[in-house]
Amino acid sequence: MNLYIITYDIADNKRRTKVFNYLRRWGNHLQFSVFRCELSERQLAELAADLKEKIHHDDDQILVFDLGPSEGRARESVLALGATYTHPERHALIL
Repeated sequence: MNLYIITYDIADNKRRTKVFNYLRRWGNHLQFSVFRCELSERQLAELAADLKEKIHHDDDQILVFDLGPSEGRARESVLALGATYTHPERHALIL
């Protein structure tokens, strides 16, 4: 699993809401249009394919930053200025 920062600039409110709701299923919402996601290569490929279908390629942009292995250097690769940044912890929920 690698840690990714995903950020987007979507021109249309309806498409932006769809992208936001979709990304909430994959990771933690950090700030406006910014998500932190821990993904396998397969999950990243699925996420990218799904997002490509949700945007207009001439008007919208999604950037994916690979910070490396989630248990390695990636945990220390975020420099926060101002309010302290804490790594969101994901836990399995068994129903």
